[in-house]
Amino acid sequence: MSLPAIERFESNTGVRFYRIPSEAFPNFIVYSYVVLNAGVPTLLDTGSGYGNSNEQLLAGIQSLKADFGESLDVKDIRRILISHGHIDHFGGVAFMVEQTGAQVGIHEIDRRVLTNYEERVVVATKDLRVYLERAGVKQERLIPLMEMYGFSKKHVKSVMVDISLDEDQPLDGMEFIHTPGHCPGQVCIRLGDVLLSADHILARTTPHQAPESITRYTGLGHYLDALRKIERLDGIRLALGGHEEPVEDVYERINGIRASHQRKIERVLDAIRSAGHPITISDISKHMYPDRHSYDVLLALEEVGAHVEYLYEHGRLAVCNLDEVEREPNPALLYGIV
Repeated sequence: MSLPAIERFESNTGVRFYRIPSEAFPNFIVYSYVVLNAGVPTLLDTGSGYGNSNEQLLAGIQSLKADFGESLDVKDIRRILISHGHIDHFGGVAFMVEQTGAQVGIHEIDRRVLTNYEERVVVATKDLRVYLERAGVKQERLIPLMEMYGFSKKHVKSVMVDISLDEDQPLDGMEFIHTPGHCPGQVCIRLGDVLLSADHILARTTPHQAPESITRYTGLGHYLDALRKIERLDGIRLALGGHEEPVEDVYERINGIRASHQRKIERVLDAIRSAGHPITISDISKHMYPDRHSYDVLLALEEVGAHVEYLYEHGRLAVCNLDEVEREPNPALLYGIV
């Protein structure tokens, strides 16, 4: 696929941002950002490292001299910050460290994703399998879903982390806001009137949610709390996300995302009402997303699970097969409306 053009943005404090696209996975674009005039030249996110992603990112950085007049070489990048521990944003970090020798920073909750990547894959895979069984996914569907989950994770290797992105410790004018929910250690970065919003706020898509029962600090409750943190920030003129277009009215977009989640909550409740009896997360997912295929089935199961978990935590759903839960090691949970 053809990549979008590199774009230049500037904050009211004189910081320059270059948005560099790469193809994280087939037909899926992710953006990295070169940040200049905020301390040493800094790269935010490194793409997936999958396919041609590394070469595309490298070429994008190299083009800034000829296309934008920046006196910057790849080796001038002295700092690589990772917005959150999802592979489309950090998979290329080892490659970029090799190219630049730069220090690496990430929020402490996502630190082990980089420093102990192999361990993280094993633990996350196990937790996902337990969740899918509890969600009511049958064995014949579970095996291919687990295989799809692991397909893109073999090429990544662990790296050292040098910098902790801490809300209480600004760095060269960068203010870090911890915004968990989509990912445990996700941070947004404020520089003047520009917010690097990563995957917390996107222009068109409601960022994907997964239940906290798979990974701590994900889940809809954490995400909505983190949205409120950004909403309380005054003077954000522009948000630059990890995907899609820039967001010119971040406050209006927050309202739109919040409304989208409320609609999903109502759809979960409608699915249970329509069934007329307690049902599993898998049943709800098939009702809400009947036309999903391949990897999108897994994403739908996680998204539905996050909303079911939120409703359960807020006392609006109950587990209705407690005898089976007490008797069996990991049965599917049947949810009913309280």
